Amino acid sequence: MIRVLVVDDSAFMRNAIVSLLEKDPNIKVVGTAHDGQDALKKAADIDADVMTLDVEMPRLDGLGTLQALMKSTPLPVLMISSLTESGAESTLKAMEFGALDFIPKTMSNDKEVFGEELRRKVTALARRKSIIKLKYRRISTPPAAIPKAPQVGAASYAQSPCRGPRDLVVIGVSTGGPPVVQKILSALPADLPACILIAQHMPAAFTGPFAKRLDGVCKITVTEAVDGDKFKLGHAYVCPGGKHIGIRMRGALPEISVTEEPRDALYKPTVNLLMETAGKAMGRRTLGVMLTGMGADGCEGAKVLRETGGCLIAQSEASCVVYGMPKAVVDAKLANQILDADDIANAIITGVKG
Repeated sequence: MIRVLVVDDSAFMRNAIVSLLEKDPNIKVVGTAHDGQDALKKAADIDADVMTLDVEMPRLDGLGTLQALMKSTPLPVLMISSLTESGAESTLKAMEFGALDFIPKTMSNDKEVFGEELRRKVTALARRKSIIKLKYRRISTPPAAIPKAPQVGAASYAQSPCRGPRDLVVIGVSTGGPPVVQKILSALPADLPACILIAQHMPAAFTGPFAKRLDGVCKITVTEAVDGDKFKLGHAYVCPGGKHIGIRMRGALPEISVTEEPRDALYKPTVNLLMETAGKAMGRRTLGVMLTGMGADGCEGAKVLRETGGCLIAQSEASCVVYGMPKAVVDAKLANQILDADDIANAIITGVKG
């Protein structure tokens, strides 16, 4: 049974979230709180597996609550965000402070779709409870006293490091993605001799602020992609939410494609399109990176990337919020390397420069 603490200043939202969560017989809401101070008291008294946390609240907002929570009673947190630019910026900041994922308030459009996604994310995050407790215990415990987390599955996997030169990096990512993308991109040098394309499953209102936030903390340039953008070295392009990113050839030169097609894709952007078009257009000049996320989006595209000479890095299970997308390519034996998030930036630098 997954035990959930629901935090929202709106009684309507609290009741709606409780009702939607408890449609799953394996989820039980064990408490509700109307603001951040109330949430901290409840979290200390209730052994919850996951907290859903509103971003904007009186007395103590979501960001303040999250910072205090991770010091006192760390547990997996799912942010409930408004679909506004300020809501997006606060939510992305919350993920830096320890939240594992977010879900936008879209009940007015389709309550059942919102409820299904809410239950799916809560179930996925509950599995990270022990990891969150270990992570935040590390902050106050001498490193020598803490055993290193095992590399699940990686030791028995035949790995072959990606060797360059390669001048295109394509990144597929979903649940739990923003912090790990920031970690990787902020460790890359300004003169990285490659162009980077990112397909992050994220609503349209969030991708612009996400790109802007990355640009502010990275040495490379980061922008939201526009159809027809030219490849620039040391530049990363984030696909606009609700659309797809890929590559097309304009004569002998590749350019970035931002498109509505395929309109029936389950995910927008779909990583499959990015990986497939990168493989077909650039072949062995491509380095693919599959990061944390639910499901298997990107696996079919990764097959094309590998068949055309591309190389692929998968994030390790131990460092993923949700080991779904990377697991799919590992199980299909498409990954050249399985690496912790902390090691991926150096692998990209090596794979690009050769």
